Amino acid sequence: MGIGSDPAQNGALKKVKFLLEEQVKSATKVTISNFSKQIQRRKLKKKIVMDPKLTEVSQHFERFKAALVRHDYDSCNNLLSQLKVYLTGFRSLPPLFEDTPNAVHELTIARDIYEHAVLLSVKVEDQDAFERDFFQLKPYYTDARNRLPPSPQEYPILGLNLLRLLVQNRIAEFHTELELLSTSALENPCIKHAVELEQSFMEGAYNRVLSARQTVPHETYGYFMDLLAKTVRDEIAGCSEKAYDYLSINDARQMLLFSSDQELLDYVKEEHPEWEITNGVVYFQKAKESAPCKEIPSLQLINQTLSYARELERIV
Repeated sequence: MGIGSDPAQNGALKKVKFLLEEQVKSATKVTISNFSKQIQRRKLKKKIVMDPKLTEVSQHFERFKAALVRHDYDSCNNLLSQLKVYLTGFRSLPPLFEDTPNAVHELTIARDIYEHAVLLSVKVEDQDAFERDFFQLKPYYTDARNRLPPSPQEYPILGLNLLRLLVQNRIAEFHTELELLSTSALENPCIKHAVELEQSFMEGAYNRVLSARQTVPHETYGYFMDLLAKTVRDEIAGCSEKAYDYLSINDARQMLLFSSDQELLDYVKEEHPEWEITNGVVYFQKAKESAPCKEIPSLQLINQTLSYARELERIV
């Protein structure tokens, strides 16, 4: 019997041939689909690279970062103003969030620019600029979170903002910002540092507040930590001059948490020139005498008390 004379065998061969043809068609479709996707990705990449606006912004941003490294803060401010104007032309940025072909690239570079703007405000010690730039940056950490990869600067900057609120004694806003953070964010060292500082400050554990300056989680924290230390020392100084007429230099140094007598003398000279230092003793009496005294209106208080007593008698 020759090949093909058996109907069952012929049917099996046709079935195998059909299956092979289908596999070839399927493989061809997958290959064409993958090839098309690669072409689209290449076109998109080329489009991003060739976008003149993005190219111009990237070039300006590189100049900004170079000026920041050189500590040329005047040039930084000028370039930053230009960069912010350029960013207004990107419709993918907050609050529009339009789905443009270059949206991810535009969002990423804008976030990077505002992060550097916040750090610049710390370097030039401008708290108002810090607040403005932080509020412009914040939507990139909240509304655009699912559109962008995480930023390594996010938690250090969020911690800086908490420190700023603590320095400015905006405790209610401090806790509001904490409520907006995730559980994982609260475990970050930069956030925990600010939370522990606030707890120490509220408890009056000023020694812990000042010693925290030596263990900052990020190099940019020095400015706000110095401001917080000054706030703490001013608070201690105000209480000391009301509680004591005088203190020895050694006691005053320990009270104000200075590490040397010279630091104490410099502080008194700059912040409290009304204090007198004579023979190793700090006298607060002059400051007390110069403070305005309010007379207690004794007669008025007596009359008010008697009037109140008469009204009570009428009620009874």
